[in-house]
Amino acid sequence: MPKRTVAKLFKNGRSQAVRLPREFRFEGDRVRIRRMGKGVLLEPMPTDPEAWFAELDRLRKDDSFFAGGRRQPKPPRGKIF
Repeated sequence: MPKRTVAKLFKNGRSQAVRLPREFRFEGDRVRIRRMGKGVLLEPMPTDPEAWFAELDRLRKDDSFFAGGRRQPKPPRGKIF
């Protein structure tokens, strides 16, 4: 079982920040963030064009992204003219 590590939370102005331990540091100055249940997932942001294209390929192969379809109401049916 992986060792559990604790990170420190602190306030930075009106925002909350997390001080990551050295072994969890990211390259660059931005991360992608999303909520997963009660947790939060941080992912590195691609910085070079090749990495962006690799990320697009990954999303294209991940069919769960489109599994729910476009959740929007059906357009009303009626006479056009």
